[in-house]
Amino acid sequence: MSGTYPARVIVLRKTKLGEADLIVTLISSEGRQIRAVAKGARKPGSKFGARVEPFTVADVLLARGRSLDVLTEAETVATHERLRNDYDAVRAASVVADFLDRITEECDAEPRLFELGAAALGALEGAQAAARPSLVAAFLVKAMAMQGFRPQLAGCVTCGSPGGTPTAFSLEGGGVVCSACSGSDPSAIGISPELAQALAWLLGARLAEVASQPLPEVAEREAIMVLRAFVAYHVPARIRALDAYVRG
Repeated sequence: MSGTYPARVIVLRKTKLGEADLIVTLISSEGRQIRAVAKGARKPGSKFGARVEPFTVADVLLARGRSLDVLTEAETVATHERLRNDYDAVRAASVVADFLDRITEECDAEPRLFELGAAALGALEGAQAAARPSLVAAFLVKAMAMQGFRPQLAGCVTCGSPGGTPTAFSLEGGGVVCSACSGSDPSAIGISPELAQALAWLLGARLAEVASQPLPEVAEREAIMVLRAFVAYHVPARIRALDAYVRG
């Protein structure tokens, strides 16, 4: 199919091509991944400039190509410049971008992923540094739920028992496990009694709420560790930015 088409996008990644061009990886408002060539983007005075920097939200016009589309116009909607100028912010925002890059495809569309990604980047930019780990954890648990991996947190994912204190999280089952069942699940990892409540709150809370009321440091550290393992178990591609974020 030939011709041009408009799209609102988040820039997830850019890669050098030749001496002056870039390949930009985008997620559209439809939740579809687009890879396009931005010709001359690395030249001084390019019309693209900061409009194709990672984390930027932009309205673009693309020309369809055989393998890669061609970016012909770009107008910035949100620069999210602060996310690129602060090391801690870059690390957090990179988790969002890398996750979206790895799970989205050209042929599949999930509009909620774009909305979540844009909201997460906006929240990260405006948040205090202490709140960013909770925002990263909230993004991950919400994004996994949108991918069909909504964790079961109200009762044991193995036996269905609603009572008792969960002692483990089943990576395969995608939920908390009671003490009676944890020993028979090789994918179960031990958790604190408070983790289920923390994950449930992150899943249901708006990102603005998470930014203003982040989890205690110990709880958010555990949440990110468990979510990293959960993502690695179910997402085939390695999320390198998440691995780096956990390592600190």
